[in-house]
Amino acid sequence: MELGQLRALRELGDRGSIAAVAAALHVTPSSVSQQISALQRQSPAPLTFRDGRRTALTDAGRALALAAIDVEVALERAARAVALFQGDHLGIVSVTAFHSVGLAVFGPLIAACRRPGLPGVRLSDFDVAQEDFPALTIDHDLVLAHRLVGSPSWPGSVRVEPLLYEPLDIAVRHDHRLAAKAAIEPADLRNEEWVAVHEGFPLTQALSLIAGIGGNEARILHRINEFSVAASILEASGCVALMPRYTTDLREHPELVLRPLAYPGLGRHIDCLARPETLERANAQAVLAQVKAIAETLTR
Repeated sequence: MELGQLRALRELGDRGSIAAVAAALHVTPSSVSQQISALQRQSPAPLTFRDGRRTALTDAGRALALAAIDVEVALERAARAVALFQGDHLGIVSVTAFHSVGLAVFGPLIAACRRPGLPGVRLSDFDVAQEDFPALTIDHDLVLAHRLVGSPSWPGSVRVEPLLYEPLDIAVRHDHRLAAKAAIEPADLRNEEWVAVHEGFPLTQALSLIAGIGGNEARILHRINEFSVAASILEASGCVALMPRYTTDLREHPELVLRPLAYPGLGRHIDCLARPETLERANAQAVLAQVKAIAETLTR
């Protein structure tokens, strides 16, 4: 049974004639008759009968017309619930991020969402391979993810809201021979010892590319995904590492400096991923706007 068919039957019971129903619904009498005929084909009992020149409802027809009222009420309530849901700027929005962007974004985001009229946030961090970020949208409203330039795009099953492009630099101790260079060539890194992320994570491909251009394999001594831990190892060891330019906080590691790569210009896209229906919600849109504003400040 379709809503239009039930509505036509209900209106016939209330208005008493096909012509009156057609006028009320702004359709032709033929269209009303077709709707009621289609409904009749689905009913084992007669729904209408001829009462002189007009069409009237049988007992079964009146019972179904009453049921149609319940359907209309339920749909109206559903529509109202959706309207309230879409317009609600409050409630909790869950946000998850990989470590370095979480470190840069989460503190300012909590502060921003304390302002009146903004929703609360529930935060978590995940350290996953690039292809696993989209699946996080199943359990989280907004997923802050990263992918290396040149890598496959995010799947069409998620909405992608770009946040920023972040270059990858070489981090070294200030007394390292490469610290004096304004820009570092891949060949300069030959025979250096590296602190690298684990296999399967976005920066792995970038390191392989640098090593290939430089003409040798990267000598990886330590595998650390958390950049603050990697920074401590760099200070103690004199190794080198790839680190993102905007989300790496070296204030607690004054011995380290970042130097750009002359070639290739490597970087990563930092994006917000979400299910399409999530971004129909006003509270999710409000939090996303705050995340975008924070991301913009990082590039300054």
